[in-house]
Amino acid sequence: MGTSYAAYESPLGAIRVVANEMGITRVEIFEDDWEQFLAENPSVQEDGNKICSEAIVQLEEYFKGQRKSFDLPLVIDGTDFRKRVWQALQTIPYGEIRSYAEIAEMIGSPKAIRAVGQANKANQWPIIIPCHRVIGKSGDLVGYAGGRTSFKEKLLELEGYQFS
Repeated sequence: MGTSYAAYESPLGAIRVVANEMGITRVEIFEDDWEQFLAENPSVQEDGNKICSEAIVQLEEYFKGQRKSFDLPLVIDGTDFRKRVWQALQTIPYGEIRSYAEIAEMIGSPKAIRAVGQANKANQWPIIIPCHRVIGKSGDLVGYAGGRTSFKEKLLELEGYQFS
């Protein structure tokens, strides 16, 4: 069995979940990124699999406000540092935020704020690994998928986060 994907039409637009038999390898939330991924990976098939199907169910529950965290197998490939960041992101409670500096502190690398930002940028499992819950120290919604912070804001609003 190879790599396949399934699409979910969320309230914020199409989301594609890509998985192999081991777990989810990526989640694409922006159309232009998806088109580039498909061009670079022509063997990926739109036939889904059990993991894709379960991810779609959990995403649907999330967008309906019925799910606050995800229980899905992820195929995580990255440096040890990035893996520590992504693990820390998964501990941020639903509807809460942390700064990049706080994440750096959490993983024991308080001076690695920029590297935490780069790990967030490299997160291939947005929403599932909630990088949208990380904001700038000033409270600004910075650093989300190439400057598309409106998506980050909408996810936080969905979770009930109150902007001041």
